[in-house]
Amino acid sequence: MTQTAPLHFVTLLGSLRKGSLNGIVARTLPELAPEGITITPLGAVAEFPHYDQDVQEQGFPAPVLTMAEQIRAADGLIIVTPEYNYSIPGVLKNALDWLSRVTPQPLARKAVALQTVSPGAIGGARAQYHLRQSLVFLDAFVLNRPEVMIGQAMSKFDTDRLELTDQSTRAYLTRQIAALADLAHQIAPHKSEDV
Repeated sequence: MTQTAPLHFVTLLGSLRKGSLNGIVARTLPELAPEGITITPLGAVAEFPHYDQDVQEQGFPAPVLTMAEQIRAADGLIIVTPEYNYSIPGVLKNALDWLSRVTPQPLARKAVALQTVSPGAIGGARAQYHLRQSLVFLDAFVLNRPEVMIGQAMSKFDTDRLELTDQSTRAYLTRQIAALADLAHQIAPHKSEDV
């Protein structure tokens, strides 16, 4: 009989705003995870200084090394981010620039899922496509489907209570987490153990 070993995912949030809808989604993911999957947040990208090779040559900042190790140790990464000006926020790009310099590369061969939330109709799709370009360079294995682009988001959240209230969106997020688990098992088949 084959039993699937537990998986642990981490979330990288590309927003700094306290009331961010993306932040609400990221904080909701642990309760939506299927059985056998745990999800915890990474540190804040705000803790990273602006990338500068001169700074790197003096030594990597502690928050960068901590996040890199947490990603390396996880079975998968979920990036939750808003779209800024048809692309990803500068703070997220900065974090990826720092992480890309760490060796061994923490995102290489890592299962990654993308989630975007936007008041607009297409839910941050353009940010996801730009993000995928950076992740190709980092040799990450980005989940293709299901894609999570939560559009017209104001109707799906209780912004006073900072809660994701739309049940179909919550169910869809659970399906994506399950799909990420399948991808993680394909990448690291030793996670399925014979019992």
